[in-house]
Amino acid sequence: MTAVPPWDAFTATEAEVRAMVSDPRWQGLSVPDRAHVLAARILVTPDGDRWLYGAHARWHLHDPADGRWHLAPPPRGTRTRRVSHPAAALPDAVVPHGYDFHAEPGSTQAFVGPDVPAGLTEQLRVLVRACGRKSELDYPLTAFDEIFASDVPSTVAAVWGTIMWCAYAPAFDGNERLITVFGEYLRRSLPGDEWVRWLPAPPLLDLVTLVAERLRAGQPRAALRLAAIIADTAQILLLDTRFRPRALAMLTMVEPVLRRAGFEHEDDAAMRRAWLTRCPSRLCRALLVENDPEEDFSHVLYDLVNALSFMPDPRAAAATFLADLSDSRMVLPGRLDHRLRQAYGELHDAGLTGTSAGESTEPEGFAVRSGGVSVASPPVVEVAPPDRGSAAAVLGAAYAMGLAWGRLTGAKVPDRGLAGQSALVRRIVHERDDHHTGHT
Repeated sequence: MTAVPPWDAFTATEAEVRAMVSDPRWQGLSVPDRAHVLAARILVTPDGDRWLYGAHARWHLHDPADGRWHLAPPPRGTRTRRVSHPAAALPDAVVPHGYDFHAEPGSTQAFVGPDVPAGLTEQLRVLVRACGRKSELDYPLTAFDEIFASDVPSTVAAVWGTIMWCAYAPAFDGNERLITVFGEYLRRSLPGDEWVRWLPAPPLLDLVTLVAERLRAGQPRAALRLAAIIADTAQILLLDTRFRPRALAMLTMVEPVLRRAGFEHEDDAAMRRAWLTRCPSRLCRALLVENDPEEDFSHVLYDLVNALSFMPDPRAAAATFLADLSDSRMVLPGRLDHRLRQAYGELHDAGLTGTSAGESTEPEGFAVRSGGVSVASPPVVEVAPPDRGSAAAVLGAAYAMGLAWGRLTGAKVPDRGLAGQSALVRRIVHERDDHHTGHT
């Protein structure tokens, strides 16, 4: 007999709200009416925290200091009660539209867990080989020139750029077969250390530039070929949950161009805007990385805390990863919910924040130098995932968080990864890759 999971108020409320939002009558309600039914389902935990299941099918935590609602995973299994809450106090941003409940869940795993499926890798290998036979004179490298040699055609760069844009977190095992496919085309060794390649996530504009440049050069057929390669790559990437949400968004942006066999714009920025506007609302979360850096950072932070749910205190654990971020202007605390802000504040008061900024790491990564003084850097909370898949989920979410912070503030992610991530990699580097097809 299958064991029945224990009843949980958060899970039960999620099911109730999902049923309401999926009901056709939800679209007929005004925003105040929607807020009213949501306000009646707010949960309160014994510590006084108020939790709302709302927009984007995610939980929001009320900050008693300023009344804001922050995206935050709930403490499942905690005793709760329902309380009345004034619906007028709910901002429109936390009230579901309906389409926002249809987002692909995807996976937060980095590619330091299960390898990319062999079938997917083989399809991309065949595609890259075909693209590599094109002439760089017909397909000049107008973007990704920091990755590829100057004689590499932009057709190869289009495959690479699509993979990296679609990846939730482009951190790969050094021996990941998907990356070795590009070995002969690379300009120099990829960034990272001997175990993990912490690869940059390109903006959509880089891919658009490859296409738009060919249009401006009077080569519309070459532009269409590049767009088709982007679409073909995205179609293959749908097979892996770590790529799927953004791969689906990419397909919806590019395929209309192929059906019409033409482009509306030759200007890079105008073409990018046209691509983004073609993506349907139900895929809006996948495009936050392009459209709303602040909201994107909030969502990847939610993912990080969620990925740390195996820890006794996920927020304290998440704070150790946040401590790696460069934040000289101290704008980070204001973007955190009050519980996470408190955990981060304790690290800041102890002088343990900004730990990846301006550091140089010793050969084995066990000590760092700050101001010329060598200091040990043990984590305040030791993150010990129960298995490699959980570790990969934390690594992916933490790296995505670092990339999102960089897009928001301009802070650079170190080539060798943030300190907390590198420490976690050292815990799992001697474990074999597993080959499970399911991803967290």
